[in-house]
Amino acid sequence: MSRALVTGFGSYAEETDNPSGAIARRIDGQRIEGCEVVGWVLPVDTETVRGVLAEAIAHSRPDIIIVTGVAPGRTAPALERVAINVRDFPIPDVDGHSPIDQSVEPDAPAAYLSTLPVKAVVDGWRREGIPGYVSNTAGTYLCNQTFYLARHLSHEMSPRVGMVHLPVVPSRAVEIGAPPPPSMSLEALDHAVSLAVSIAVRHQGPDLAIGGGALS
Repeated sequence: MSRALVTGFGSYAEETDNPSGAIARRIDGQRIEGCEVVGWVLPVDTETVRGVLAEAIAHSRPDIIIVTGVAPGRTAPALERVAINVRDFPIPDVDGHSPIDQSVEPDAPAAYLSTLPVKAVVDGWRREGIPGYVSNTAGTYLCNQTFYLARHLSHEMSPRVGMVHLPVVPSRAVEIGAPPPPSMSLEALDHAVSLAVSIAVRHQGPDLAIGGGALS
């Protein structure tokens, strides 16, 4: 039996009801395509997230790891293509840390590519009416750090690893103000993450050779 680890984040800054953490809690214990899913909520703390993620990986021994996080302003779920070895925080984390131009892991690769079938996931989303897309930057905050760490810490196990960035939910969009940013319901975002797990389990062989690159 395969196992998937799906991580989300707790609250931080103005994101007091982080949908990624809610989805991690909702999906925990589910079975998708015969795959046992373990959901894990991570702290938005650059100093402790590595240890918590390492514990989650050691506990679950996953065949698939999908890191999720919220990104206000994103128009739809975004499957990230690459994680870079840079921490350059636009805002402090929950413990006040604000690294500038620091590495995620010293003496480690400059970047890691997703090992999920990213185009297959996006194609699957669109077939289900979810307007997802491939993103070529996961930023330089905790989401990118955790995506990078998920690849780095699990390299000997060789699971499929990737990251999904989520837009805010409608209630949060209203709080942000006029004009409100794009948003999607928690149920739709939950479905997008579950579908990403399903496709990661089912898809075999090379990724789909379909368009998805950025213009700039």
